[in-house]
Amino acid sequence: MIHMGSLIGAGLSQCKSRTLKFTLPIFERFRNPEDRRNFISAGSAAGVASAFGAPVGGLLFAMEEVSSFWSMKLSWQIFFCCMISTFTTDLFNSAFQAFRYQGNFGLFTSDKYILFQVRKGLDVNILMFFPTVIIGVLGGVLGGLFVFCNLKLARFRRAKLAKINNKITKKVARLLEPCIIVAIMATASVFLPAIFDCSPFTCYYENESGKPPSDFSPKCLDNPAGSTEKEVSYYTCTRGIVVKEGENITFSNDTFSQVATLLFVTGEEAIHHLFSRETHWEFTFGPLFTVLIFYFFMACWSCGPSISSGLVVPMLYIGALYGRIVGLIMVTLFGVHSTDDIYWAWMDPGAFALIGAASFFGGVSRLTMSLTVIMMEITNDIQFLLPIMVAIMVAKWVGDAFTHPIYHALLEVKCIPFLDSEPVIFHDGKSINLELHSAADAMASPPTVLQCRPTVSELAHVLLDTAYGGFPVVETGPLGNRNEFKGLINRNEICVLLSYESIFERSDAAQDDEVEIPKLDYQTIAVENLENPEVLEECLHQYCEDDKFQHMTVNLKPYVNMSAPCIPSTFSLHRTYIIFRTLGLRHLTVVDHENCVVGMISRKDLMGFKIEESIAPILKRRQEAERNPVEMTNNSGVV
Repeated sequence: MIHMGSLIGAGLSQCKSRTLKFTLPIFERFRNPEDRRNFISAGSAAGVASAFGAPVGGLLFAMEEVSSFWSMKLSWQIFFCCMISTFTTDLFNSAFQAFRYQGNFGLFTSDKYILFQVRKGLDVNILMFFPTVIIGVLGGVLGGLFVFCNLKLARFRRAKLAKINNKITKKVARLLEPCIIVAIMATASVFLPAIFDCSPFTCYYENESGKPPSDFSPKCLDNPAGSTEKEVSYYTCTRGIVVKEGENITFSNDTFSQVATLLFVTGEEAIHHLFSRETHWEFTFGPLFTVLIFYFFMACWSCGPSISSGLVVPMLYIGALYGRIVGLIMVTLFGVHSTDDIYWAWMDPGAFALIGAASFFGGVSRLTMSLTVIMMEITNDIQFLLPIMVAIMVAKWVGDAFTHPIYHALLEVKCIPFLDSEPVIFHDGKSINLELHSAADAMASPPTVLQCRPTVSELAHVLLDTAYGGFPVVETGPLGNRNEFKGLINRNEICVLLSYESIFERSDAAQDDEVEIPKLDYQTIAVENLENPEVLEECLHQYCEDDKFQHMTVNLKPYVNMSAPCIPSTFSLHRTYIIFRTLGLRHLTVVDHENCVVGMISRKDLMGFKIEESIAPILKRRQEAERNPVEMTNNSGVV
């Protein structure tokens, strides 16, 4: 739903499609990177709000994870979007089920409004925070392992697909992988439950040991402390006879399959079983560990194929499994305590399953505020707010010690240059203070610059010989500065200019120094993607080979971005990073004290590994100078 919401936000706001090859004459004011980015953020938030009935959680998710830039105006816009999304979803859910009208249109019932509603609340005890911290540590460790395995699979998949040259074969391979995942999942779901014996509908008695009975118990008091849910899967187990005597006494020899109860249903229904309260012996260690290992691997594999698959529900599922295991360990060690024993009633496997779900979600995504609110909205269990917060924070701290969050790590796998809010650079195990370095240490030099009136042939050569996205435009200043910075022009704008031969001028024509009037309007120049790149490439080769274009020029002044920022080469590298990220730049020009262009900084130049590579030789020279100050001074010729 996050993916679908983002696609809808990006598509509807632009009202055009390159795939379907159409452009509608509406919403043209939103066809710019900033508005498109904001609509994508709103769409992802609406997806979370619709999928989980969590409008506030969707807003915080967009703020914490999706958006790089935030404002108060964007806050209420996305809040309104989440409100409408949740209202629409609940309105249809109130009357329709499986596309069939069920009546009660407009009745927002809690069982449909709250996805994983916890009906039986438990009081929190301070002793509960000890196993909660353990669950948080497990969430961080398993979350880091999940990210690590997922990245290995993503790189393996990327390497194998890169070796396939045939486009049709590559598409078939991409489509075949999800089919294999479905086949393995379906086969295992059918045959895995057969490994374990059927389990009786167990009950707990005060005069018994508190252990799960190994055989059918002839008496089964309808006591909530040891009950089993009615909505379990029988698989091939024998359906017994249920006899009721009075209101509270029930005789039964029913049996059910624990593994089938977790695998024969949807992920949401399985999470409901794991979250169930006062069902202490419904699941035992063997089935829980088996499903945990199997589902962990399959969820790790299914997160990354060409067909989008959900990640949120599997994360909640995996966390609920090991959380239930921790709760079962507590029950095994200290026995079952009914709700009548208020001080120890918190020792419930279903309660720890909820905490485990939050911890694994936090260990994989490293979300904090939004995840806490989402867990509250989907469970309606406000009493467990503090344990959930503790588990999420511990899982985040532990996970950060091993890997990056899953979303950031996948950006790196896809080679998308994403800049964190603050630069964190290490060299030889020590943190580097970028305030001690200048922009000149990280810039790309010498830069490729363009004069205000270059020839058509020069522009064609620049586009064919380089892959840069932007070029500084320079001219000779009044003081004779040859490369004085005037502004910036991007690659697509130059391509559009070269596609209109009507704006070419002869180099010997008289040049007017008055205000330049552009021959092409802004809407023509400001394009995100070129319509016919193949035709343009042929034209570029023609411009390079034909001699007449060596004497034809293009006046770039009317199309240059005069507001493009620039910084001096002595500017702090740390502040360069902050300015670049805060302004959302793609290129930043570096000039000297005479305003002459000496370098360029792009997003890739500010990536952590790139900065480390750039400043490593400088740090090495500094270390050598500190070790041999006398020798370095003599070599410098200083007496």
